[in-house]
Amino acid sequence: MLSAIDKALAANGKFALDYDPDKVSPRPRLGLAVLTCMDTRLSLQALGLGRQDAHIIRNAGGIVTDDALRSLLVSHYILGTNEVMVVNHTDCGLMKGTEQAMHDRIEKAAGLPPNSPVQFHAFKDPEENVREQLAKLDAHSWIHSELKIRGFVFDVRTGHLSEVSR
Repeated sequence: MLSAIDKALAANGKFALDYDPDKVSPRPRLGLAVLTCMDTRLSLQALGLGRQDAHIIRNAGGIVTDDALRSLLVSHYILGTNEVMVVNHTDCGLMKGTEQAMHDRIEKAAGLPPNSPVQFHAFKDPEENVREQLAKLDAHSWIHSELKIRGFVFDVRTGHLSEVSR
């Protein structure tokens, strides 16, 4: 029985047969970057996106971490994006406990404490979390008005995306 990684490698072998590097670009066709949660219910199709349409930056919770910010800055300044969507969703795993409860659960499962600091960015309200992420972006000195930033919540029950007012 093939593992998930083995299946991915087999699929890549088929993909590579027709791959043409002259037909792909690191620059997103729509000039769009999306910072979103890693949840599998949030797909490219849910946003009407196809391959090469946008840079997709994913992490647990769709949080503006240092690394997500770094990626957004490269996306904008180096690779030409001019719009950013910050997308959270209902029923997020980060809404299911406090920061401390997540630490306790993982430390118990791992059998030892972390050897470097870990912050999960737990939250209770996805709309409020989107506002916090937008505020983090707005506060950064390298984020200027020519970069259009908007926030959204994806409802995992209905599939609808709702814009979050600031």
